[in-house]
This record gives sequence, C-alpha cells and structure tokens, in this order.
Amino acid sequence: MSRLRIALLAAAVTTAVLPTVAHAGLTDCDLSPDGALCAATSAAGAVGSAEEPLIPARDAARLAADGVLEKEGLCDPLDHAGCLLPFPNDRWTVADPSTATGRRLSLSPLSMPRNLANRPIDPSELNRNDGWSQGTPILTSVQGLSVKKSGIPTEADPGDSLKPDAPVVLLDAATGQRWPYTAELDGNPTSGEQPLLIVRPAVNFLEGHRYVVALRHLKDTAGRAIPAGAEFAALRSKAAATDRVFGPLMRARVPTKDLFLAWTFTIASTRSNTERMLHIRDDAFASLKGKAPSFTVDKVQDGYSDRVARRVTGTFTVPNYLTTPVNTKEPVLETDPGLPGTRFLYLPGSDLPARNGDFTATYTCDIPVSASAKQPARGSLYGHGLLGGQGEVGAGNVQKMGQENNILFCATDWYGMATGDVPNVATFLADMSYFPTLPDRVQEGMLAQLFLARLIKDPHGFASDASFQGRLKPGTVYYDGNSQGGIIGGALLAVSQDITRGVLGVVGMNYSTLLDRSSDFSTYESVLNASYPSEVDREVLFGLIQPLWDRAENDGYAAHITNNPLPHTPKHTVLLDIAFGDHQVSNYSALVMARTLGARTNVGFLAKGRSWETSPGWGLPRFSGSWNGSALVFWDSGTNRPPLDNVPPAETSGVPGHDPHEDPRATYLARVQKGLFLQPHGTVVDVCRGLPCKGRPLGPEDPPKSS
Repeated sequence: MSRLRIALLAAAVTTAVLPTVAHAGLTDCDLSPDGALCAATSAAGAVGSAEEPLIPARDAARLAADGVLEKEGLCDPLDHAGCLLPFPNDRWTVADPSTATGRRLSLSPLSMPRNLANRPIDPSELNRNDGWSQGTPILTSVQGLSVKKSGIPTEADPGDSLKPDAPVVLLDAATGQRWPYTAELDGNPTSGEQPLLIVRPAVNFLEGHRYVVALRHLKDTAGRAIPAGAEFAALRSKAAATDRVFGPLMRARVPTKDLFLAWTFTIASTRSNTERMLHIRDDAFASLKGKAPSFTVDKVQDGYSDRVARRVTGTFTVPNYLTTPVNTKEPVLETDPGLPGTRFLYLPGSDLPARNGDFTATYTCDIPVSASAKQPARGSLYGHGLLGGQGEVGAGNVQKMGQENNILFCATDWYGMATGDVPNVATFLADMSYFPTLPDRVQEGMLAQLFLARLIKDPHGFASDASFQGRLKPGTVYYDGNSQGGIIGGALLAVSQDITRGVLGVVGMNYSTLLDRSSDFSTYESVLNASYPSEVDREVLFGLIQPLWDRAENDGYAAHITNNPLPHTPKHTVLLDIAFGDHQVSNYSALVMARTLGARTNVGFLAKGRSWETSPGWGLPRFSGSWNGSALVFWDSGTNRPPLDNVPPAETSGVPGHDPHEDPRATYLARVQKGLFLQPHGTVVDVCRGLPCKGRPLGPEDPPKSS
C-alpha cells in the first residue's frame, strides 16, 4: 500500500464515522437521539500513532459505531463482524402489502458499508425491491471455523447439502423443502479479519419464497465444537413453533437445541426483478404500432474479408427511458442530479420508468460470403464481451461462424457495459452509491438489442433495404453471445418476443459469485479494495448489489428462460457453451445456471478425473445423440481444473495454465454444434459422439481440408 493511501486511510479513521450524506437527506448523528453515536465515534476516532499508524480494515471507530447502531436496532446483534451480518436477513425488511412478497427491503444508510471517504452506500434503489436476490450469497462470521472439520459441503459435493445431518440447512419456510447449496470460507480475507462463511445456492432460490438458514455442529481447525453466541443462545432457549425462524425448522424436524445460528430471508418476486424491463419493452414496442424500427444505412464496405462479403453500418432509433439519453447532451428532466451518468426516469408517484424521448443507437452487420439471393442467410444478434463494443462481431471466430453456417450477424453496443461505460464503472467502484446506474443502463441496452433483433426479423426492416442485397432471410432471428454477451444474453432472451433460440458462450451468472473468481476482475478490484478496504464489507457489498444486478443479468431471469416464461413472452431454448477451467467466467456459476433453467448435458460430459465434483454433473440429466431442449456442453482444452475457492484460476506457463475462455468459439466442432442448433427446428447434436468434447488446442479450429 502506498504512503498516500496509508495517509488517506489514516485520515478516514480519525474522522466521524457518520459524515453528512446530502443525497440521502441525513446529517451527523440524526439517527442517534442521545448523541451516543457521535460520542462513540469521537472517542474511537484517534487510533494508532505517528510512528506506527493502526490501519485495520474495520477500524476501532467503525466497530464502536456498530456497537451503538446495534443498540438502536440498526445492526444485528447475532453477528458482530459486520452491521448487516448475518446476510441476507428479513431483519432489514418491512411489511408492505403493495408488493408481491408482502415485504420490502428497508435498509438504513447508517447500516451500510462505507468507502474510504466514510460515505455509506445509499440504499434508496435497493429499497424498491421486495426481497433479496434469488442467487444471493449467504454470509456470516464464525470465529475459527473449519469447513473441512465441520463437514460443510463445497462445490465438490453439492448433493451432500441435502443429507439429514448436513451442518448447514437451507429450508423453504412454506414447503419445508431442503435446498441444495455449496459453501466456502472466503479465500480473500483481509489481515486481522475472520474469513466469512459464504453459502451459495446450487440451484437458484424460488422467487417470492422465504427461506430459513440454520448452522449446527460447527467445528474449529482443531476439531473442537464452536458454541453459539450468547445472543443467539438466548433466542434459541425460547424457540417456539410460532416463530418465523424456529417454527419451520421444528416442522421439518431439524432440532433447534444444538443450533449455532439461524435466521430467515425473503427472495424477491418475479415482478420486483423484471417489471421495469418488461415495462420499457412493452411500452417501446407498442410505440412502433406494428412497424419496424426506423434505421439508416450510413456505410457499405464490399469485400470486407475473405469470409464477409459486405459490412453494413448505420443507426437505428430506440425509445429512451433514462434521465439523460445515452448519446446526446440535450437538456432533459433530471430526478437525481447527485448521480453521474444515466438512470431510469421515474416521474413523481410512479415506480416504473417513463419514456424520455429517443436515442440513436448504431449497428454493424456482416453479410457472409456464403449468403446469396438464392440462399439468404439466417439473421442473428451477436453479443459482445466485457466493456467491449459491436466491433467484436468482426472477430475471426464470428466471421468463421457466419461463413460456415450461412448466418448474418448484426451487433450493437451493449449500453451500460460497453467501452463508453468504463468511466461510470470507475465512478461506482469508488462509491457504490452510484452502482444503480449500471443495471438501469444495461436494461436500456437490452431494449436496443431487442429493437435490433426486430430489424433483423421484420421483412420491412433490414431485409427491405437494397444494401442487404436480398441476402438476409427475414422471419426468424437468433442470438449468439460470448462472455458478458452470455451473462447478459440469457436475460435478453428471457424478455425477447422475437428470439426463441440462442447460444450463450462461456456463460455464467450471478456477479456476486463471478467477480472474485474472474481474472478480469483484478484490474477493477484494486480500485474497489482501495475504496472499501475490509473484505467483510466487500462481500456484504457484493450481496447487497446482487438484487440490482438481477434486473439485468442471467441470475434474475434464468428461471424464466426455458420454463415459466415471462408475461407475453415465448419459451426459449439455449445452448450453454462452457470452457472447462475458464479463467474469466466461473464454471461453477455455469452449472448453477444450467440446473436453474433445467438444462441437460451431453453423455460424454467430462473425461474421468477432470470434474471437480465427486458426482460429476450433479443435478444435470444426460442426453445422447441429440436433444431438442436446452443443454450445457463443456469444451475441454486441457487446462487445470478450477479451484474450489472464490479465487480466480492460477495462470502458469503451458497448457495447464492456459486460459481457455476463447477456445469454444474457436473450435470447429463447437461452431458446427451451434449452427445445427440455430435453426427453426434445431436441436443440440452431440457432435462429440458420446465422448467428452475437446476444445482448441486439443480440438481443430477449422474444418477438415477434405470438406
């Protein structure tokens, strides 16, 4: 850590822990009527010395403040390691009969994690939600805990989580059903902090359901039993069948006398996750009145490459629902001038975004050499990667996919997570109060993708323009996206009325799971860690923002992609192409997604000894030959197995350390499989003929020369 950062951090811990928070309408000590909180922070403010400054991640001032907040009911007394622990928790909700769950999040700014400038995260946008994320991490601190000695199931054995004597019990409060999970101790602890126990659902929780989590029979590294804290022991002694926590456990015959800790939380409803996106979709498409979106052709490049006969670029018009159109400086209504970038526009008295004019999006379409007037190409969207742009449609593997399968790919920037959004990302990494700008912008970006899909599908769209030379076959449109294009692509498919079949390449979901496990995150993590130096706070922060992520990524939509479609939306079929040992997108999260949406996997799955699971492919039925539903297929490039902890795979020299993230899309057989799938009556064909699928460099990049 640099001397400058040390000086800044030392200055932060000597200031009051409750600064003025103008955007939240708070002033110092407003929520401490007797002044005890200010007194505590003042007394604890001066820590360390000039010779050896004390700079712990959760300093004495913050711990003292948490103690006072706890007395005022703003911190949970069951876990003293952090104000909002254990997490998630119905303690931070209130009854609200207007919501689908009957509850609403009610987080106080004073309880929220604080950045280096001592500013708490503004919970205003979170408090619109009627519950927690369906993929939420479950967090608590257990001093000296050993996951191994306690027998807590990890990613290696999710099936063990359903055993009668499992040390962690996840229970549906209404049905009594046990829920599968995996767990780990945080692999990124800050010095001086007890690593958090992180429990993750192995299949996403059901929307709108309430769950009880119970911990028992926990042991430390020496194998000694860890007793419950005094606060919980007192509650446990009064356990009653009418209690919201102990009642469901008693009915499920889970003994309460030996519990270490138990609490309950409610999962957000379908409405809470999706209604904003569905609203802007329905409102925007109604404005078309049955016509295709308006578009221009600005440039035509013939002979673009040996695989792309013509590149067409131009613009199209998309209704805007943000406070500021994404590409104009015209004066507009601004509901919260304290936030940078763009947010949904909410008019007074409304909880749904209002239209605020239009914005002009750009597109790039590549007509493959294989397309002709006699054999027009199928049309497909292409979804680009992390903070990239539509230019990725010109990548060599995409050109090969188009030429080999006669597919015309079109792309637009995914506003919200495109290159132009990098400054906004840097802003909220330093102050997560600004994070809601990301999901709002991504949803507007999803709307742009939907409008581009309509232009591909509608006979009066691109197919009607001479620039496409009659080489685009209207009537159907598909989706093929990679990495971020897969992580957000499933959400897009779940709300698309035009696309019913898509490939999600090197895909995963749930950023609270993905971030720590991704090699991509290291660059951004350095900014986040400097702003939020406590790992306990950071993990809580990941859990807090996941309900907002759910509005704009697979985690919030996976349950509606293939089954239980959203209102006025068809069912969708997806192919999940996975790079075994992916350094950027966690394989573990891909398996959770596949289980959640009800996918199958090929009979070859992975070679013996390659899976990290004791029961390889747990929860995924197999198919052989072909399958007309959704499927997950691993492509194995010979790289190392991913670690079980929440850390990115190690990068070392040679094939074992090779990052296979790019390999499935660069493997010929994978492209053959995708081409067979992206057809009106396509199926997932086992192109590996009952064997594990091999990705580049073990599998060929190009078709055999004889073909």
